[in-house]
Amino acid sequence: MNNLKIMGEALPDMPWEERPAGYRHIMWRYSANPIIERDQLSTSNSIFNSAVVPFRKGKYNYAGVFRCDDTNIRMRLHVGFSVDGLNWDIAEEDVRFEGADPEVGTWVYGYDPRVVKLGDKYYVTWCNGYCGEPTIGIAWTTDFETFHQLENAFLPYNRNGVLFPRKIGDRYAMLSRPSDRGHTPFGDIYYSESPDLEFWGRHRLVMRPSQFEKSAWQCTKVGAGPVPIETSEGWLLIYHGVHQTCNGFNYSFGAALLDLEQPWKVLARTGAYLLAPTETYECMGDVPNVTFPCATLHDPATGRIAVYYGCADTVTGLAFGYIPEIIEFTKKTNIL
Repeated sequence: MNNLKIMGEALPDMPWEERPAGYRHIMWRYSANPIIERDQLSTSNSIFNSAVVPFRKGKYNYAGVFRCDDTNIRMRLHVGFSVDGLNWDIAEEDVRFEGADPEVGTWVYGYDPRVVKLGDKYYVTWCNGYCGEPTIGIAWTTDFETFHQLENAFLPYNRNGVLFPRKIGDRYAMLSRPSDRGHTPFGDIYYSESPDLEFWGRHRLVMRPSQFEKSAWQCTKVGAGPVPIETSEGWLLIYHGVHQTCNGFNYSFGAALLDLEQPWKVLARTGAYLLAPTETYECMGDVPNVTFPCATLHDPATGRIAVYYGCADTVTGLAFGYIPEIIEFTKKTNIL
């Protein structure tokens, strides 16, 4: 794919490890996984399903918002910084949001954040507890110190809110997965637009779970993962898929290509997964058999991509690949 164009900030020094010799799969794990252990904070039971972005601050090159469930098993968000994207200094105190209407700003819980840069601001979306029910919260920051909370994007129940890194036409765009109040036994990905990040509409179906006989790993539910990456072949979306086994849900992840100007139109979708729970730290934990992607770093010049993913709802892992290979794999295994 010599003519492939990949958009984004140059990251020549992003976290990286070459594919192991003789390894035949499209993505491979960091040899020192997990990069964040469950008890890194004095109060943390688990740290997983978190989001990172390039951010220059003093000695640091990266910032992130991390899901840190505490030893009361309360779902909390914490800020972290890193020099190399591998070793993280995560704040002991929770993120505090400012400016929201008291009706929305009363904290109940927050989990599974994503972070994207839009203009000169970094926007955080997360599953926000409103009156005890899950919906999509939105906030922005410029320094990862002060966070300004906006209105919730959608009615409950909703999860996996992922903003696009640019406007589609003249509107902000977001993917989400309408759900229920429990450990949802279903899930489709939807697309929505907004003129102002407050009022959302033009909802469009993006994709549903696959037919079992076509691709069983994603036949129960699907949900958007990290922020989509813009390429000349379309938006590259890493997404999670779930299938139900006799031992419960199993979470893997794959990729899709979405139309650049009409992102609810799927151009291709992997039939085979990119990564599935096979390692001990992915198969054993608070929720066994989970690989859940929430963030990526990529370098357009080299095509390298690093995917941050939650492992067994307990720790954080890192996997690597090449964007051109992932796109080629998506087309080759396409189930549409």
